[in-house]
Amino acid sequence: MTRRTRALLFVLAVLLTASGCGLSAPGGSDEEPKVTILGPWTDDQERHFKEVLDGFGIPYTYQGTAATREVLLAEVQAGNPPDIAILPGVGELVEYAAEDRLLPLSGLYDPTEYGSPWRPRAQGVDDDLWVPLKADLKSIVWYREDGEGAAPGRSPAPLKSWCIGMGDDGSSGWPGSDWIEDLILQRAGPVLYASWATGDLKWTDDHVAGAWTAWAGLLAQDRDAARSALLDDHRGPVGGHGLLFGGGCDLEHQGSFARAFYGDREEPAGFVDSASLLPGGPYTVKAHEVSADFAALFGRSGRARDMIRRLASRDGQEDWGRKGGVFSPNAAVPAKEGAVEKRISGRFTDQRVPLCLDASDVMPAAVRDAFYEAVLLTVAHPEQPVRERLEGIQKVQDAQSSDTPRLTGVCGRPQ
Repeated sequence: MTRRTRALLFVLAVLLTASGCGLSAPGGSDEEPKVTILGPWTDDQERHFKEVLDGFGIPYTYQGTAATREVLLAEVQAGNPPDIAILPGVGELVEYAAEDRLLPLSGLYDPTEYGSPWRPRAQGVDDDLWVPLKADLKSIVWYREDGEGAAPGRSPAPLKSWCIGMGDDGSSGWPGSDWIEDLILQRAGPVLYASWATGDLKWTDDHVAGAWTAWAGLLAQDRDAARSALLDDHRGPVGGHGLLFGGGCDLEHQGSFARAFYGDREEPAGFVDSASLLPGGPYTVKAHEVSADFAALFGRSGRARDMIRRLASRDGQEDWGRKGGVFSPNAAVPAKEGAVEKRISGRFTDQRVPLCLDASDVMPAAVRDAFYEAVLLTVAHPEQPVRERLEGIQKVQDAQSSDTPRLTGVCGRPQ
């Protein structure tokens, strides 16, 4: 034994004696190690999600933020990622997978309970690296059923009818990107939509340019109203009931999560498929756009794996749906009670109509951000030609590394 080794052992023995507890075995410390979770759910949804987590009996800390992507990137760069990250989409997760930062989820849930398109794969990635914990239906339009409004007709609605707010705590371009995505989906169908979302179809293609031009034409009907949408929060005023109830408008192109904004007025809110009301239509319903919040595993602890297992299980998903009022992508979870809830659940399971994941959620981060920026510029200046904006996004897409795995299976029929 060398002098240096003996000295190190002596110092270690002194430290252990002084601490009075030595090197503890797992679970032997005064405070059990907690599973760290980063997620997108705040306010009431955060409270409900914590109620679900509390029922598992696993020590945890949860950080809820609308800026999950930015916070996760900062924590990863600092070398301290959470054990579990839940992101609105898989675009960033593909990039983390390419860097070998994600751990496999194989054996943690029943894959037969999650059909298309809830388990998108990525070329060059063999492992099962993400699972959706919450689903939302898009391609719908909300309206009031309480006597203040009437069911919309089956023809495109003018700008004055629409509730449009671009404000958000984090990225503020997505309410507009949803319009363009839905237009491409209903005009061109799911095959071309998937090709565009995954980078095969150029942004300057006529199908993309046509959809974008149709949306810009809607905004150009009232430039002042369009520009005011840049300042309006998509959730409506604080303490209010969303834009639909009190925003001076009659229709809202928003996902199923919008009911949470309406508060105690959610019951009078009805919805219809968006295809007949979109600018340039009416169109037939070719597919439903959907979104999901996906969980990925960064930490190696058994507790973190057990947390994923419980959250993705039928029981965990059913409990989360019951407490949080959210919809599950797990096919084994029974449809929720309530007329509106059953209709939304029916869209998720109708095998006649494909489901397609939100396009911006599956794009690389840089492309998605360029998409959002171009959307905001269009809202501010709807009269300007869209071609230059699309060429700018295409340049960002062309600059992406060819080594980054690309997603497949973003559209599919429910199982």
